[in-house]
Amino acid sequence: MRNILTLILALWLSMSIAQNKQVLYGLEEVPQSLLLNPGGRVEQKLHFGIPFLSQIHINGGASGVSVFDIFGASEIDINTRIRNKIFELKNTDFFTATQQLEIINFGWRAKNDIYFSGGIYQEFDFISYFPRDLAILAWEGNRDYLDYAFDLGEISTTGDLLTVYHFGANKNITNNLTVGIRAKLYSSMLSYRSTDNRGTFVTRLGDGDVNIYEHTVQDANVKVETSGIASLEGIDGSAEVISTVLKRAFFGGNIGVGVDIGATYDINDRWIASASVLDIGAIFHSKDAETYQASGTYTLNGIELIFPPLSGGQATLPYYDNLEDEIEQEIPIDTLNSAYTQLRPLKVNAGLKYSFGKTIGRGKECDCRNMGGGVSRAQSLGAQFYSIIRPKGPQMAGTLFYYRRFTDFLAAKVTYTADSFSYSNVGFGLVTDLGKFNFYIAADNLLRYGNLAKAKSVSLQLGFNIKIDEE
Repeated sequence: MRNILTLILALWLSMSIAQNKQVLYGLEEVPQSLLLNPGGRVEQKLHFGIPFLSQIHINGGASGVSVFDIFGASEIDINTRIRNKIFELKNTDFFTATQQLEIINFGWRAKNDIYFSGGIYQEFDFISYFPRDLAILAWEGNRDYLDYAFDLGEISTTGDLLTVYHFGANKNITNNLTVGIRAKLYSSMLSYRSTDNRGTFVTRLGDGDVNIYEHTVQDANVKVETSGIASLEGIDGSAEVISTVLKRAFFGGNIGVGVDIGATYDINDRWIASASVLDIGAIFHSKDAETYQASGTYTLNGIELIFPPLSGGQATLPYYDNLEDEIEQEIPIDTLNSAYTQLRPLKVNAGLKYSFGKTIGRGKECDCRNMGGGVSRAQSLGAQFYSIIRPKGPQMAGTLFYYRRFTDFLAAKVTYTADSFSYSNVGFGLVTDLGKFNFYIAADNLLRYGNLAKAKSVSLQLGFNIKIDEE
């Protein structure tokens, strides 16, 4: 059991990922910033992304533990390190994974001054909270935990693989206010979730007739909802499985709808506020949907061994088969083919920045304010807020940043972020416009790049676009 738990922990730490894109938020030189705030200010007349290269987004992290904590060089035995971390972690600590690959992205400014944009991207989103009680039970056993109720409700995890089709509009309502909205159509390829579980497992001293101890699963109700998974069980070969899943990317799976909204407001010629709410929507799982639910109460007093005389070739009694049948009778696992609705993880971004320094326009310097005309001050300081709704409540992050636009073709942003992973996350983003060619790269937790195993979160985003500015 300890070897299995060590393997699971290693896999968790190697794939854990966060969703916040604090470096990219508000970076107006990057067309993809509209995906974080559809009401952001748009400086270009037209853009289109290089297919499959316009946004590659990967990042990794885990709250409460790093790879180095477990597997780094140390005089402390690895089993001791694992045990210490199991007791340090809380049931609100989590392991998450989010990956995005943009397939196409485009946008243009119409004659009515509305900037339309759209595209397609693939997304994988996963979260699993740390089931502390069950980890202690697996690692320590129950001998030293008599009368302790191990909480089965700590099991909480979701995972989704989907394709997102989106189209939005952005417009300067006044010289001070820009608003935007984006409609989304989700095509789910695979999905599962197991949340809102309950029940306990308790070991007590028995009456001694059969066994010293009695083990009770009390008021258990554990449910796993899935879609797009059950039909894969009968498919042989990974290539055929991948082909089947990819076909669902083009509306062959379960469908959902959503919307993003956002705005940017110039308080005065120095202060600018912005905010957005993303993924207000849901996916309706009706195709290939299966739910597995186990509920009930069961007490095991031990297995009473009986030694009847056996004739030649007669097998002993099937004790464990009988026990399995008894447990399934008392706590049955029901398989249901009912549809279910899953809300998308709602995200909130907000920012406030103070701009200063000389103003830089497209290829020239001037002394005017940016009022939708594409001129902005060369430097700014600010703060940002990010939140995402998760099964056990919102996960939040706060960011301080410094932005500098060196010329009309080169800009950079430095960030400091405090979140559930750490309080020492320093990030950096760089954007360059070489003619009509736009390239950006953003990374965070730079202080850990000397030894990434010590980082609890690492992020990388990059992309290539063709961008045509206003004349």
